[in-house]
Amino acid sequence: MALMITDECINCDVCEPECPNDAISMGPEIYVIDPKKCTECVGHFDEPQCVQVCPVECIPRNPDYLETAEQLMEKYNGLQAAKSA
Repeated sequence: MALMITDECINCDVCEPECPNDAISMGPEIYVIDPKKCTECVGHFDEPQCVQVCPVECIPRNPDYLETAEQLMEKYNGLQAAKSA
């Protein structure tokens, strides 16, 4: 399941550089997470790094993108293959 950033975001800029998949970017008003790139840090870390650094705890799982750990690992592998190409 990909993560999402809620409107409680204070634009503190700490989450974006922590994302190993470059899934976080500035949206029209707050940061957003691209669900096609978010693996919840599966393949990189044991826990999502953006969640670890967020001072206002505004990064829950996105209920619109239900994925198993295996699917997240598959997405990670696809993203890594695309980087290598």
